[in-house]
Amino acid sequence: MKRSQAEIIREYGPFPGIDQVGGVTYDGTNVWLAAGATLAALDTESGETVRALDVAAQAGTAFDGEHLWQIADARIQKVDPKTGRVLATIPAPGAGGDSGLAWAEGTLWVGQYRDQKIHQIDPETGKILRTIESKRFVTGVSWVDGELWHATWQDDESDIRRIDPQTGEVLQQIDMPAGVGVSGLEWDGKDRFYCGGGKSGKVRAVRRPE
Repeated sequence: MKRSQAEIIREYGPFPGIDQVGGVTYDGTNVWLAAGATLAALDTESGETVRALDVAAQAGTAFDGEHLWQIADARIQKVDPKTGRVLATIPAPGAGGDSGLAWAEGTLWVGQYRDQKIHQIDPETGKILRTIESKRFVTGVSWVDGELWHATWQDDESDIRRIDPQTGEVLQQIDMPAGVGVSGLEWDGKDRFYCGGGKSGKVRAVRRPE
């Protein structure tokens, strides 16, 4: 297993009116962050939030190229990013214990926090298609060039790890500094991960290792 220390490129926030950052996703222009009662769009150049949608947004967030997907308690919402309208909902597999969300291969990948699992689910029905066991509390999920990465946060220790999507074996691990947790995870399509910072109210950009 490859192991390295996280290189934090930039910190964003805390932001006015946002006490906690849950899930994060990236639409190619802005980072969207789950802020409890809103989904806020962060301009990564200016470091300012530029939009907010009135959508319940407690945990994982994902973008499928057209729509935002957002975990809210025991459901997953499909959201129109232009209007904030919830177009559809499906049940979340953890019924309120879910904490990571990613879109890949036409399906949603959902982290279950305390159950230490990642589920691949049908976005139309919520049916579980596959389950991967993790050995840590899962707090974020992201697909990177066909690689499955997820964040963990347990006992005040947090890391980002690449796992074998078939076996769950840890192949690579990026350790966060002491006291810095990851509450949501998304790749920018290039050289960095965007990481939600939980109750710090921050978002951090972490370099993706070569």
